Amino acid sequence: MRISVVVPVYNEEKTIVQVLTSLARVSLELEVIVVDDASSDSTWQILQQLRQQEPFNSFRFVRHEYNQGKGASLRTGFGLISGDLVTVQDADMEYDPQDLPTLVRKWQEVTALGHSRAAVYGYRDLSAQHFAVRWGNRFLTAVTNMLFGSRIHDMETCYKLIPSSVARTLPMTGHRFEIEPEITSCILQANFTIFEVPISYKPRKEKKLSPWKDGWPALAMLLRRRFSKPFQPPLPTQDPEVQASEMSH
Repeated sequence: MRISVVVPVYNEEKTIVQVLTSLARVSLELEVIVVDDASSDSTWQILQQLRQQEPFNSFRFVRHEYNQGKGASLRTGFGLISGDLVTVQDADMEYDPQDLPTLVRKWQEVTALGHSRAAVYGYRDLSAQHFAVRWGNRFLTAVTNMLFGSRIHDMETCYKLIPSSVARTLPMTGHRFEIEPEITSCILQANFTIFEVPISYKPRKEKKLSPWKDGWPALAMLLRRRFSKPFQPPLPTQDPEVQASEMSH
């Protein structure tokens, strides 16, 4: 089984090498797609150097011509995936790639039991987060459960393992971090059951996410998805055109 991992990157010169090195050590067949959202630091230069070295020369690297947000990076990455399942790896080392096999084993376990529409989320211990961020995460998860009848513990987690066939058809209208509730809302509307496994988590102090700036759009996304036409994965179609310039091999 091949697992696609989309890595959205923006100004992560301090951690990108460590993240990709950790991914290369995961004992799974991975397809790694790195999407640089027009970083203004040396991230892109570092990626250009990495792609000339093993094992990173098997990874795929694309770059947006201008900064568009995490949602746009995921749209680009999901449009390129070819694996059976897909998840996202943030580039700031808050999440440990060595947890990915645990998510895959859980997916294999529940599908073997007959759960044909299954997603697996890695849920975090949020106790080390700043109070406002932790409160925002818990509030949005509670709203998700209330609106969609789910019983999940961490809606905002980066580690969402879902079938690639579904990921390619997600509407993906969110530009920034509201993409997380959009993905979860669509998964639940499509009658998927979300299973959870605990993962390690080390929150960094310099967060790009603002609980005040990003919290309201996330809440609005949940409400919009709940009271709009429910998402249903269409029949497989040709992958959407990706608006990104890819490095030539």
